[in-house]
Amino acid sequence: MIGVRAVQKISSTRTFAKVAPHVIPALDRAVHRLTRGKVLLSAQMLPGVILTSTGARSGLPRRAPLACMPGERGGSWILIGSNFGRTGHPAWTGNLLAHPDAEINWKGTDIPVTAVLLTGEERAAVWKALLAFWPPYATYQARVEREIRLFRLTPRAWRT
Repeated sequence: MIGVRAVQKISSTRTFAKVAPHVIPALDRAVHRLTRGKVLLSAQMLPGVILTSTGARSGLPRRAPLACMPGERGGSWILIGSNFGRTGHPAWTGNLLAHPDAEINWKGTDIPVTAVLLTGEERAAVWKALLAFWPPYATYQARVEREIRLFRLTPRAWRT
């Protein structure tokens, strides 16, 4: 099995940034569907969620498999809009800015959440923790002029 450092090194390459956005989400969606939400392929290396947000322009549900950093005490999740170090913000970040109420599937459980874009000192502290968690994010940030968006997702009251 490939070690974590090898995966980190590979995931920091420009080739990975070009190929991964087309391959990894499709594989994640397929495996997640086949296992009825119990397995997220990319989560074998990094924790992951399936985010269901509302399209900023379309208003339609949009699903995206995403790596995340679970918050302390397990009550929140940090989503990272790295887009694999590509120039534009990923579409799901615009969706959360327009419609912060969303849902995640975390380890097979659907959880209604509210997303908050992190800024200022809070963002800086989370970014530091994030780089300790997965160092390739520093490479992604160095490749782009935009600031990578970070969102904290916290559970909403369960729908009845």
